[in-house]
Amino acid sequence: MQATRRAVMLGLLATGLAGCGGGFGIGSGAAPEPAMRAVPNPAWDAWVAGFRPRALGAGIDPGTFDRAFRSAGFLPDVIERDRNQTEFTRTTEDYLSIAASEERVSLGRAALARHAGVLSQIESRYGVEAEVVTAVWGVESRYGERRGDVPIVSALSTLAFEGRRGAFFESQLIAALKILQSGDTDPAHLTGSWAGAMGHTQFIPTSYLAYAVDFNGDGRRDIWSDDPTDALASAAAYLSRSGWRRGQPWGVEVQLPAGFNSGLAGRGTTRSPAAWTAMGVRDMDGRAVPDHGAASILIPMGLAGPAFMVFRNFTVITRYNNAENYVIGVGHLSDRLRGGPPIRGRFPPDARGMTKADRQELQRRLTSAGYDTGGTDGVVGSKTEAAISAYEAANGLPVTGQPSVPLLRRLGG
Repeated sequence: MQATRRAVMLGLLATGLAGCGGGFGIGSGAAPEPAMRAVPNPAWDAWVAGFRPRALGAGIDPGTFDRAFRSAGFLPDVIERDRNQTEFTRTTEDYLSIAASEERVSLGRAALARHAGVLSQIESRYGVEAEVVTAVWGVESRYGERRGDVPIVSALSTLAFEGRRGAFFESQLIAALKILQSGDTDPAHLTGSWAGAMGHTQFIPTSYLAYAVDFNGDGRRDIWSDDPTDALASAAAYLSRSGWRRGQPWGVEVQLPAGFNSGLAGRGTTRSPAAWTAMGVRDMDGRAVPDHGAASILIPMGLAGPAFMVFRNFTVITRYNNAENYVIGVGHLSDRLRGGPPIRGRFPPDARGMTKADRQELQRRLTSAGYDTGGTDGVVGSKTEAAISAYEAANGLPVTGQPSVPLLRRLGG
């Protein structure tokens, strides 16, 4: 299953939909998706007619199929999103600025308190800490705020019809029809992202069939409703079945000794914590890291940036989403939710020589000058680029849309 998910996620990473679900609450814009409207398309109608016998051959009964497609339609905006995904390559610093922002930490602690009882029950049953489950929830849908409202049957049938990754999306569509056939939800409530990820913890349909659970005992595995119980338990079940070890960290931030060989970094090299200690690796307080089993050293932004010693539970989170920044984001957010500190290592300047503080100041100055950047988190996304472009055009400058130290100086302040 992991190989299948990884293959398709290469095409979904740009929007943040890169895992069992994949971070609908992160992405390049991290904003709710605009409403999508179906339009007439005879070719799609013909595809649906041709798909019907294949679906019935896969075990879908005629009544389920007909109910599912009665209100379905072709969504051209889905094709547009699939073909024109804006590629934002997030550094670890940028990703953590979103995934573990002070606001997301505060919202997460409130969510932990609000759902303490059910999260405790989930932890008892599946052995996955409440903070970890909540962190997945926070990264995937911003604690349920951004679950997506695109009709899944329409979206998946549109993508399967379009054909660029037709076989994958047809398999997801059949899985979605099986969800409807099971009675877990109905076509009106089977909604999610444009690419088919659903609910509070953004499960794609095949992952739902494999891991979703009915934790509250109402006879339905309901990950879509405002009540997040089944979705949170399903995420915990996924991690538990992937080998989560309760009481063990995903990783810890560490200090590397001077002259550390960067060739030793990466998930392909493992040593015992004692062996890393013998090489001079220490935690951020200068102590030896306890023995949590075989460990690797990660330096996602090179030797000039923060370093992490990661353990088996890091690998378990990769089963949910294989992107390294995603795993660090979930892991670090879970640490913050239990009261841990922000990352203590320093991040290096970006390729343009700007630090996060520089980018934040640039956003503040642009906003003060009347060019809204959509926030001052230091993460350069589409709104910041648009603001820069507008400022450059209004001031007779070459329009690049890119932050720079000279632009920061020009804005003064």
